[in-house]
Amino acid sequence: MTRDTRPVPAETLAPLGFQRHDHDVCVDQVLAAAETRCAKENLRLTPVRRKVLELLLQEHRALGAYAILDMLREAGFGSQPPVAYRALDFLAEHGFVHKIERLNAFVACVHPGETHSPAFMICRLCDAVAETHSAPAKGALGAVARAVGFQIERTVVEAEGVCPACADQVAS
Repeated sequence: MTRDTRPVPAETLAPLGFQRHDHDVCVDQVLAAAETRCAKENLRLTPVRRKVLELLLQEHRALGAYAILDMLREAGFGSQPPVAYRALDFLAEHGFVHKIERLNAFVACVHPGETHSPAFMICRLCDAVAETHSAPAKGALGAVARAVGFQIERTVVEAEGVCPACADQVAS
C-alpha cells in the first residue's frame, strides 16, 4: 500500500510545536497513526524505531543522532551508533521523521503518511521546531523552475528565529 497522496487541507497544517496543546494526546495520536500505517503497509515498526519516534515526539525539538543514542541507552536499548542511524533512516524513508538540514538533526513529522511539503520554523535559542506546510512548487520558486523546465522533486524550507516561549523570556 502507498502513502496517501491527496492534498492535505490547510487547516490541518497549522504549525505544531509552538502553540499550547495536549502533548500526551499529540504523542499518542502520531504513534497510533504510525503503527496503523506500518500494519497496513507491512512495515516493521521495531521497538527501537518506535522508541526513536516517541522520543522525537516527546521533545518537539530537533535532536541529533547522538542525543537520540544517549536517550536510547538510558531507555535500555543498544548503545552503538548504527542503532540510532538505522532507526532514523527507516523513519525518514517512510516519512515519520524529517531531517532538519541546518541542525543535522531530526524532528518527528506531525502529518505522518500524508504527502506534503514541510517547512520548519526553528528556534535558535531552544531548538524547538514547528512544522507547517509549504508549497514551493506553486510559488516564485515553482514559477522559475517551470520557466526553465526544471521539475522540483524535493525542497527543504527552514526558517530560523525565536519561538514565542523564548521571546517571552527575552522580553522579561
